[in-house]
Amino acid sequence: MKKFLKYGLIVIGAVIVLLAAFYFLFPELAFKLAIDAQRRSADLVRKEVQVDDHRIVYLEGGTGETIVLLHGFGGYKDQWTAFAKYLKGYRLVIPDVAGFGESSRVPTANYSVESQVGRIDRFVEALELDQFHMAGNSLGGAYAATYGAKHPGKVLTLALLAPAGAPSPNKSEFLVQLERGNNLLLAGNAEDVEKLLDLIYAKKPAIPTAFKKILVADWIAHGSFNRKIWNDSQTFQSLEPVLPRIQAPVLILWGDQDNMLDAGGVAFLEKSLKNYRTVVMKATGHCPMIEKPEETAKAYRSFLNEKR
Repeated sequence: MKKFLKYGLIVIGAVIVLLAAFYFLFPELAFKLAIDAQRRSADLVRKEVQVDDHRIVYLEGGTGETIVLLHGFGGYKDQWTAFAKYLKGYRLVIPDVAGFGESSRVPTANYSVESQVGRIDRFVEALELDQFHMAGNSLGGAYAATYGAKHPGKVLTLALLAPAGAPSPNKSEFLVQLERGNNLLLAGNAEDVEKLLDLIYAKKPAIPTAFKKILVADWIAHGSFNRKIWNDSQTFQSLEPVLPRIQAPVLILWGDQDNMLDAGGVAFLEKSLKNYRTVVMKATGHCPMIEKPEETAKAYRSFLNEKR
Protein backbone atom coordinates (compact mmCIF):
# COMPACT_ATOMS: atom_id res chain seq x y z
CA MET A 1 0.00 0.00 0.00
CA LYS A 2 2.81 2.40 0.87
CA LYS A 3 4.51 1.63 -2.45
CA PHE A 4 1.25 2.31 -4.28
CA LEU A 5 0.78 5.65 -2.51
CA LYS A 6 4.40 6.60 -3.17
CA TYR A 7 4.03 5.71 -6.85
CA GLY A 8 0.79 7.68 -7.05
CA LEU A 9 2.41 10.77 -5.54
CA ILE A 10 5.28 10.51 -7.99
CA VAL A 11 2.85 10.34 -10.93
CA ILE A 12 0.85 13.30 -9.61
CA GLY A 13 4.05 15.27 -9.11
CA ALA A 14 5.19 14.45 -12.65
CA VAL A 15 1.84 15.57 -14.09
CA ILE A 16 2.02 18.87 -12.19
CA VAL A 17 5.57 19.48 -13.46
CA LEU A 18 4.50 18.71 -17.03
CA LEU A 19 1.48 21.01 -16.80
CA ALA A 20 3.64 23.79 -15.36
CA ALA A 21 6.21 23.33 -18.12
CA PHE A 22 3.43 23.39 -20.74
CA TYR A 23 2.01 26.60 -19.24
CA PHE A 24 5.38 28.38 -19.29
CA LEU A 25 6.60 27.05 -22.64
CA PHE A 26 3.33 27.39 -24.56
CA PRO A 27 1.25 30.07 -22.80
CA GLU A 28 -0.83 30.96 -25.89
CA LEU A 29 -1.85 27.34 -26.40
CA ALA A 30 -2.51 26.91 -22.68
CA PHE A 31 -4.67 30.04 -22.78
CA LYS A 32 -6.66 28.70 -25.74
CA LEU A 33 -7.18 25.36 -24.00
CA ALA A 34 -8.39 27.15 -20.86
CA ILE A 35 -10.88 29.21 -22.92
CA ASP A 36 -12.08 26.07 -24.71
CA ALA A 37 -12.56 24.28 -21.39
CA GLN A 38 -14.62 27.16 -20.01
CA ARG A 39 -16.80 27.17 -23.13
CA ARG A 40 -17.39 23.43 -22.83
CA SER A 41 -18.43 23.84 -19.22
CA ALA A 42 -21.11 26.28 -20.41
CA ASP A 43 -22.07 24.10 -23.42
CA LEU A 44 -21.04 26.85 -25.83
CA VAL A 45 -19.51 26.42 -29.27
CA ARG A 46 -17.77 28.97 -31.49
CA LYS A 47 -19.52 29.91 -34.73
CA GLU A 48 -19.35 32.70 -37.28
CA VAL A 49 -21.62 34.43 -39.78
CA GLN A 50 -21.18 37.17 -42.37
CA VAL A 51 -23.07 40.40 -41.70
CA ASP A 52 -22.56 42.90 -44.51
CA ASP A 53 -18.81 43.54 -44.64
CA HIS A 54 -18.20 42.09 -41.16
CA ARG A 55 -17.49 38.52 -40.15
CA ILE A 56 -19.18 38.14 -36.77
CA VAL A 57 -17.77 35.43 -34.49
CA TYR A 58 -20.07 34.27 -31.72
CA LEU A 59 -20.72 31.60 -29.13
CA GLU A 60 -23.94 29.63 -29.10
CA GLY A 61 -25.37 26.85 -27.00
CA GLY A 62 -28.31 25.56 -25.03
CA THR A 63 -32.01 25.19 -25.80
CA GLY A 64 -35.08 27.16 -24.85
CA GLU A 65 -35.86 30.84 -25.15
CA THR A 66 -32.99 32.78 -26.71
CA ILE A 67 -30.85 35.27 -24.82
CA VAL A 68 -28.49 37.58 -26.74
CA LEU A 69 -25.60 38.86 -24.59
CA LEU A 70 -23.61 41.98 -25.57
CA HIS A 71 -20.21 42.89 -24.09
CA GLY A 72 -18.88 46.40 -23.58
CA PHE A 73 -16.14 48.56 -25.09
CA GLY A 74 -12.97 46.59 -25.74
CA GLY A 75 -14.70 43.43 -24.52
CA TYR A 76 -15.26 40.07 -26.13
CA LYS A 77 -17.70 37.18 -26.08
CA ASP A 78 -15.88 35.05 -23.49
CA GLN A 79 -16.47 37.67 -20.81
CA TRP A 80 -19.93 36.09 -20.53
CA THR A 81 -18.83 32.44 -20.45
CA ALA A 82 -18.62 31.95 -16.67
CA PHE A 83 -22.01 33.67 -16.30
CA ALA A 84 -23.49 31.53 -19.11
CA LYS A 85 -22.74 28.35 -17.18
CA TYR A 86 -25.56 29.26 -14.77
CA LEU A 87 -28.18 29.86 -17.48
CA LYS A 88 -29.11 26.30 -18.32
CA GLY A 89 -32.53 26.05 -19.96
CA TYR A 90 -31.93 28.92 -22.35
CA ARG A 91 -30.38 29.19 -25.79
CA LEU A 92 -27.50 31.64 -25.56
CA VAL A 93 -26.11 33.71 -28.43
CA ILE A 94 -23.00 35.72 -27.51
CA PRO A 95 -21.31 37.70 -30.28
CA ASP A 96 -18.06 39.54 -30.50
CA VAL A 97 -19.67 42.86 -31.42
CA ALA A 98 -18.32 44.18 -34.72
CA GLY A 99 -14.90 45.78 -34.23
CA PHE A 100 -14.07 43.74 -31.14
CA GLY A 101 -12.76 40.28 -30.27
CA GLU A 102 -12.49 37.96 -33.25
CA SER A 103 -15.05 39.83 -35.33
CA SER A 104 -13.97 41.99 -38.26
CA ARG A 105 -12.40 45.40 -37.88
CA VAL A 106 -13.16 47.44 -40.99
CA PRO A 107 -11.29 50.77 -41.13
CA THR A 108 -13.81 52.37 -43.49
CA ALA A 109 -16.86 51.35 -41.41
CA ASN A 110 -18.63 53.53 -38.87
CA TYR A 111 -18.97 52.22 -35.31
CA SER A 112 -21.42 54.70 -33.81
CA VAL A 113 -24.03 53.26 -31.47
CA GLU A 114 -26.67 53.57 -34.21
CA SER A 115 -24.44 51.76 -36.71
CA GLN A 116 -23.62 48.99 -34.24
CA VAL A 117 -27.28 48.50 -33.34
CA GLY A 118 -28.04 48.15 -37.04
CA ARG A 119 -25.36 45.46 -37.35
CA ILE A 120 -26.70 43.67 -34.29
CA ASP A 121 -30.15 43.59 -35.89
CA ARG A 122 -28.74 42.17 -39.13
CA PHE A 123 -26.80 39.63 -37.04
CA VAL A 124 -29.95 38.35 -35.29
CA GLU A 125 -31.74 38.31 -38.64
CA ALA A 126 -28.95 36.18 -40.09
CA LEU A 127 -29.53 33.73 -37.22
CA GLU A 128 -33.29 33.92 -37.86
CA LEU A 129 -34.09 35.05 -34.33
CA ASP A 130 -37.62 36.45 -34.14
CA GLN A 131 -38.00 37.13 -30.42
CA PHE A 132 -35.41 36.97 -27.68
CA HIS A 133 -34.18 38.36 -24.40
CA MET A 134 -31.25 40.75 -24.59
CA ALA A 135 -28.67 41.77 -22.00
CA GLY A 136 -25.74 44.15 -22.29
CA ASN A 137 -22.94 45.46 -20.11
CA SER A 138 -21.50 48.99 -20.30
CA LEU A 139 -21.44 50.07 -23.98
CA GLY A 140 -23.20 46.77 -24.68
CA GLY A 141 -25.93 48.01 -22.35
CA ALA A 142 -26.31 51.13 -24.49
CA TYR A 143 -26.56 48.90 -27.56
CA ALA A 144 -29.18 46.73 -25.83
CA ALA A 145 -31.30 49.68 -24.63
CA THR A 146 -31.18 51.34 -28.05
CA TYR A 147 -32.04 48.05 -29.74
CA GLY A 148 -34.99 47.49 -27.39
CA ALA A 149 -36.35 50.94 -28.20
CA LYS A 150 -35.96 50.48 -31.97
CA HIS A 151 -37.27 46.89 -32.13
CA PRO A 152 -39.88 46.49 -29.37
CA GLY A 153 -41.54 43.56 -31.12
CA LYS A 154 -38.38 41.47 -31.00
CA VAL A 155 -37.19 42.01 -27.44
CA LEU A 156 -38.95 40.04 -24.70
CA THR A 157 -36.92 41.52 -21.83
CA LEU A 158 -33.85 43.71 -21.40
CA ALA A 159 -31.10 43.48 -18.81
CA LEU A 160 -28.90 46.57 -18.51
CA LEU A 161 -25.71 45.91 -16.54
CA ALA A 162 -24.13 49.30 -15.73
CA PRO A 163 -25.05 50.67 -19.17
CA ALA A 164 -23.25 53.56 -20.80
CA GLY A 165 -25.39 56.65 -21.26
CA ALA A 166 -26.90 56.71 -17.76
CA PRO A 167 -25.24 59.67 -16.04
CA SER A 168 -24.82 59.90 -12.29
CA PRO A 169 -24.62 63.00 -10.06
CA ASN A 170 -21.39 61.46 -8.77
CA LYS A 171 -18.42 61.32 -11.11
CA SER A 172 -16.72 57.95 -11.34
CA GLU A 173 -12.94 57.72 -11.15
CA PHE A 174 -12.89 56.83 -14.86
CA LEU A 175 -14.72 60.07 -15.74
CA VAL A 176 -12.41 62.07 -13.47
CA GLN A 177 -9.42 60.62 -15.31
CA LEU A 178 -11.10 61.20 -18.68
CA GLU A 179 -11.63 64.89 -17.90
CA ARG A 180 -7.91 65.08 -17.16
CA GLY A 181 -7.20 63.77 -20.64
CA ASN A 182 -6.40 60.23 -19.51
CA ASN A 183 -8.71 57.76 -21.26
CA LEU A 184 -7.79 54.42 -19.70
CA LEU A 185 -10.03 52.59 -22.19
CA LEU A 186 -7.38 53.53 -24.74
CA ALA A 187 -4.52 52.30 -22.55
CA GLY A 188 -1.32 51.95 -24.54
CA ASN A 189 0.89 50.17 -22.03
CA ALA A 190 0.70 47.45 -19.39
CA GLU A 191 0.71 49.93 -16.50
CA ASP A 192 -2.36 51.77 -17.79
CA VAL A 193 -4.17 48.49 -18.51
CA GLU A 194 -3.54 47.51 -14.88
CA LYS A 195 -5.02 50.85 -13.77
CA LEU A 196 -8.06 50.14 -15.94
CA LEU A 197 -8.52 46.73 -14.32
CA ASP A 198 -8.36 48.40 -10.91
CA LEU A 199 -11.30 50.59 -11.95
CA ILE A 200 -13.33 47.79 -13.52
CA TYR A 201 -13.28 45.38 -10.58
CA ALA A 202 -13.97 45.77 -6.89
CA LYS A 203 -11.87 42.62 -6.49
CA LYS A 204 -9.86 41.65 -9.54
CA PRO A 205 -10.32 38.04 -10.66
CA ALA A 206 -7.25 35.84 -10.23
CA ILE A 207 -5.65 35.53 -13.68
CA PRO A 208 -2.43 33.55 -14.23
CA THR A 209 0.43 35.91 -15.06
CA ALA A 210 1.07 34.47 -18.52
CA PHE A 211 -2.63 34.71 -19.40
CA LYS A 212 -2.79 38.31 -18.20
CA LYS A 213 0.18 39.17 -20.43
CA ILE A 214 -1.71 37.75 -23.41
CA LEU A 215 -4.82 39.78 -22.60
CA VAL A 216 -2.81 42.97 -22.04
CA ALA A 217 -0.88 42.50 -25.29
CA ASP A 218 -4.15 41.97 -27.17
CA TRP A 219 -5.65 45.14 -25.68
CA ILE A 220 -2.61 47.21 -26.62
CA ALA A 221 -2.43 45.67 -30.12
CA HIS A 222 -5.97 46.88 -30.87
CA GLY A 223 -5.48 50.29 -29.28
CA SER A 224 -5.61 52.29 -32.52
CA PHE A 225 -8.82 50.62 -33.67
CA ASN A 226 -10.37 51.00 -30.22
CA ARG A 227 -9.62 54.71 -30.56
CA LYS A 228 -11.54 54.77 -33.85
CA ILE A 229 -14.53 53.05 -32.22
CA TRP A 230 -14.34 55.45 -29.29
CA ASN A 231 -14.33 58.46 -31.65
CA ASP A 232 -17.19 57.04 -33.74
CA SER A 233 -19.19 56.46 -30.55
CA GLN A 234 -18.99 60.07 -29.38
CA THR A 235 -22.16 60.95 -31.29
CA PHE A 236 -23.91 59.04 -28.48
CA GLN A 237 -24.16 60.90 -25.19
CA SER A 238 -27.19 59.68 -23.27
CA LEU A 239 -29.93 57.05 -23.16
CA GLU A 240 -32.45 59.77 -22.26
CA PRO A 241 -34.28 59.82 -25.63
CA VAL A 242 -34.24 56.01 -25.81
CA LEU A 243 -35.59 54.92 -22.43
CA PRO A 244 -39.25 56.09 -22.73
CA ARG A 245 -39.60 54.07 -25.96
CA ILE A 246 -38.63 50.77 -24.32
CA GLN A 247 -41.67 48.54 -23.86
CA ALA A 248 -40.00 45.37 -22.57
CA PRO A 249 -39.51 44.72 -18.85
CA VAL A 250 -36.03 45.84 -17.81
CA LEU A 251 -33.60 44.53 -15.23
CA ILE A 252 -31.25 47.26 -14.01
CA LEU A 253 -28.20 45.65 -12.47
CA TRP A 254 -25.27 47.65 -11.13
CA GLY A 255 -22.31 47.10 -8.82
CA ASP A 256 -22.15 49.47 -5.86
CA GLN A 257 -18.36 49.84 -6.28
CA ASP A 258 -18.38 50.60 -10.00
CA ASN A 259 -15.51 53.02 -10.64
CA MET A 260 -16.12 53.13 -14.41
CA LEU A 261 -19.76 54.26 -14.43
CA ASP A 262 -21.11 55.30 -11.05
CA ALA A 263 -24.13 53.41 -9.71
CA GLY A 264 -25.95 56.74 -9.33
CA GLY A 265 -26.99 56.06 -12.93
CA VAL A 266 -29.66 53.73 -11.52
CA ALA A 267 -31.90 56.68 -10.61
CA PHE A 268 -31.53 58.10 -14.12
CA LEU A 269 -32.80 54.83 -15.60
CA GLU A 270 -35.61 54.39 -13.11
CA LYS A 271 -37.15 57.79 -13.76
CA SER A 272 -37.69 57.06 -17.48
CA LEU A 273 -38.48 53.33 -17.63
CA LYS A 274 -42.05 52.04 -17.40
CA ASN A 275 -41.44 48.51 -16.14
CA TYR A 276 -38.21 47.73 -14.32
CA ARG A 277 -36.61 45.85 -11.49
CA THR A 278 -33.39 47.07 -9.87
CA VAL A 279 -30.60 45.02 -8.33
CA VAL A 280 -27.56 46.76 -6.83
CA MET A 281 -24.88 44.22 -6.02
CA LYS A 282 -22.70 44.77 -2.99
CA ALA A 283 -18.90 44.86 -3.22
CA THR A 284 -19.10 44.59 -7.01
CA GLY A 285 -17.53 46.58 -9.80
CA HIS A 286 -18.33 47.38 -13.43
CA CYS A 287 -18.58 43.85 -14.87
CA PRO A 288 -20.65 41.78 -12.43
CA MET A 289 -21.00 38.89 -14.88
CA ILE A 290 -17.21 38.42 -14.69
CA GLU A 291 -16.61 39.32 -11.07
CA LYS A 292 -19.60 37.45 -9.60
CA PRO A 293 -21.01 35.26 -12.38
CA GLU A 294 -23.15 32.97 -10.23
CA GLU A 295 -24.71 35.75 -8.17
CA THR A 296 -25.34 37.84 -11.27
CA ALA A 297 -26.91 34.90 -13.10
CA LYS A 298 -29.12 34.16 -10.08
CA ALA A 299 -30.46 37.73 -10.11
CA TYR A 300 -31.00 37.54 -13.87
CA ARG A 301 -32.77 34.16 -13.72
CA SER A 302 -35.04 35.46 -10.97
CA PHE A 303 -35.97 38.42 -13.18
CA LEU A 304 -36.62 36.16 -16.20
CA ASN A 305 -38.77 33.76 -14.15
CA GLU A 306 -40.77 36.69 -12.79
CA LYS A 307 -41.48 37.98 -16.30
CA ARG A 308 -42.51 34.64 -17.85
